[in-house]
Amino acid sequence: MEIDHDRLFKTLLRTFFKEFIELFFPEVAEALDFEHVVFLSEEVVTDLTGGKKGRVDLLVETRLREEEAFILVHLEPQSYREEEFAERMFIYAARLYEKHRKPIVPIAVFSHRSRVVEPDSFRWKLPFKEVLRFDYYALQLCRQDWRTFARSDNPVAAALLSSMGYRRKERKEVYMAFLRMIFQTEQNLAKLSLMTLFFETYMKSTKTEQQEVRAEFIKEYPEKEEPLMGLMSSYERKGYMQGLNEGKIEGKIEGMTEGKIEVAARMLEEGLSVDLIAKVTGLPGPDIEKLKVSH
Repeated sequence: MEIDHDRLFKTLLRTFFKEFIELFFPEVAEALDFEHVVFLSEEVVTDLTGGKKGRVDLLVETRLREEEAFILVHLEPQSYREEEFAERMFIYAARLYEKHRKPIVPIAVFSHRSRVVEPDSFRWKLPFKEVLRFDYYALQLCRQDWRTFARSDNPVAAALLSSMGYRRKERKEVYMAFLRMIFQTEQNLAKLSLMTLFFETYMKSTKTEQQEVRAEFIKEYPEKEEPLMGLMSSYERKGYMQGLNEGKIEGKIEGMTEGKIEVAARMLEEGLSVDLIAKVTGLPGPDIEKLKVSH
């Protein structure tokens, strides 16, 4: 089955947004109010790109030091280098600012394997004057040293480990580090499955390598054999990927279990605010709004 790289990246970052920002952009995390994080609809993003269909940016409405703001994350997964990318990044941010007149944190995430340094600014220069300089965060995964993140308990670090810089002969070592990392994180099965799917999609290990690493891991950590075997088989991953591509799994991954939905519905019936329900249940605000309509 063909992999929808855009949706896979988007699902990972939506699911672990706080962990992603804390891992790679600590200064942003320090100023960001994670109690106020709203993922805007794809329609809003399409409008920002002039109605063109294509890759979907991750657009987040939030607060930075009590001021309303946006975080624009543009994803360039599994693509070739694009010479005009910096200009396109500027246009996206400029259109967003033109529409809302609020601060914007622009972030570009590159996962192609080219190690040529991607630009992190767009300049409009004349022979006699620099008219404009637009800077943005550029996260080029293949230029990140996987060993720097191998001891992290951050779930995003574990999932992205396979997209970072490593040599072919280090693949088994990277795989072993990933297994150690996922069992250090306290995540439910749905999130562990997402992390595993993401990691193995970009790791491209051989079946023999996977078997050897898993056997070595079980030998080192025999108590982890049962949970390790509980992770998805290749057949289950195929079904999971199909559900992901069809948009059926994102809600489950983001914590929308039946129990939480039921609690949210009861709280709505009692007249409690959406913000309060979101804080109590951990459900996204827009999804709680949908419950108001369906109930």
